[in-house]
Amino acid sequence: MNLDLNKFRTLIPISALYDDSLLHLAAKSKAERLSRGDVVFNIGDEDTDSIFLLTGTVRESAGDGRYSDISSGSEEALYALGNFKPRQFKGEVISDTATLVRVDTQLMEKLLAWGQFAPDFPPSKPKRPQRVPSAEDSEWMMSMLQTSAFLRLPAANIQSLFARLQEIDVKAGEQIIEYGATGDYFYMIKQGRCKVYRPVGTGQNTLAELGPCDSFGEEALISEAPRNATVIMITDGKLMRLSKTDFAELMEEPLLNWVDAQRAADLVDEGAIRVDTRLESEFRNSALPGAINIPLHQLRQQAATMDRNQKFVLYCDTGQRSSAAAFLLGQLGFDAYVLKGGISAGGRKR
Repeated sequence: MNLDLNKFRTLIPISALYDDSLLHLAAKSKAERLSRGDVVFNIGDEDTDSIFLLTGTVRESAGDGRYSDISSGSEEALYALGNFKPRQFKGEVISDTATLVRVDTQLMEKLLAWGQFAPDFPPSKPKRPQRVPSAEDSEWMMSMLQTSAFLRLPAANIQSLFARLQEIDVKAGEQIIEYGATGDYFYMIKQGRCKVYRPVGTGQNTLAELGPCDSFGEEALISEAPRNATVIMITDGKLMRLSKTDFAELMEEPLLNWVDAQRAADLVDEGAIRVDTRLESEFRNSALPGAINIPLHQLRQQAATMDRNQKFVLYCDTGQRSSAAAFLLGQLGFDAYVLKGGISAGGRKR
């Protein structure tokens, strides 16, 4: 059913969103009509939605017999129903009909975080901010908020992240990163396309072509090693770059899942795959039992053939290369873990 935008705009904290963000959230939300006796949620439910009441009345009942009735149009109905997780109450429709809207809580929080870096937030009065980013910025930011990496970032980090990103104009053929150079920035593509390649003799081995909302440059920042590929622009475009210090603070740590040897072993027992991110020659010489070898410089290429429903435990000698690999996989939507301490912490070598 269609969502009543006029009522949607009054909900809290949705009312604090910029217009573009509000419309984006509305498009991702689901309105539904329920009848008397329909259950909205049960005690103990751990769903990820924020559920708002638009019309009708819902009774929230505790396990000890206490209850409260929430009706549309009341101040209580401006807020999400029974919003603690797991749910502390049972929600049941007690009016003839009721209309509710289910909102992705995580997306709502990301959009709120994006808006809150504006200098006029929070509004001094209960109304939505009027000063909005340009249409181009709005479209790019909301696209980024939907990527796997951004969905995993704490909302607090996003405020600082968008504020610290620096936009640069680039031209077709311009070299952004040089193989062997020291890493200084992490890049996100706002407009245009680029090519990632490694020099091979007098030629080159293309590793990937990247477009809007893709990113690059993380490997050298995480591993403290020289750049392992060259990146040049295929078209004119715009890049957003983040300094090494800001990258480490705002993106690297939140996106890395470090595990000790015991937890790594448990994950493998549960079906996760060990991935050795060292060179093939290192892997042949020593490796952990059952591991497969995907060297860091080949990971971007091979990721296209990897199962996104599979968990991966990555390791190298110290954790430097494997953490860079895990960061890249995390950006691409994989469930990746890094073995703390590297191969020496991982148990018996074969």
